[in-house]
Amino acid sequence: MIFKVYFQEKLTEVPVRENTQTVYVEGESERDVRKKLKARSINIEFVQLVDGDYLEYEQHSEDFKVLEI
Repeated sequence: MIFKVYFQEKLTEVPVRENTQTVYVEGESERDVRKKLKARSINIEFVQLVDGDYLEYEQHSEDFKVLEI
């Protein structure tokens, strides 16, 4: 499954919408994705499953790249 992760670059940074970044990660569950990203010292705001029509839509975006961990 592919998950879209919304995050802030710095672990200590307060979430501000304008500074939120996203990355796509393949994993078995939200917990698995969070475990894979734990070593990166980022402030994860939200992890969202991307599937079906939503996945198709996201794949057409030029920013769609699945992070290999």
